[in-house]
Amino acid sequence: MPSSPRIGGQGAWVHRRNVRGYEVFLEPDPDEGGYVVRCPSLSGCYSQGDTVEEAIGNIEEAILLCLEDTQQLKES
Repeated sequence: MPSSPRIGGQGAWVHRRNVRGYEVFLEPDPDEGGYVVRCPSLSGCYSQGDTVEEAIGNIEEAILLCLEDTQQLKES
């Protein structure tokens, strides 16, 4: 994984990626282990995973579900 900017204290890092055209932010979860990933442009869209790959796969699913919910709201 390429180097990532350090944000906050204690050497924390955040890795930015593009998933399905949306910017997501991945960071280690110091309390539970694994990784937390969030998509700030879709309200409430976040996920987690034990590995980077799992977290990215999970946020992709979450993005699709958020988009599906948004589409259903527009249609009703």
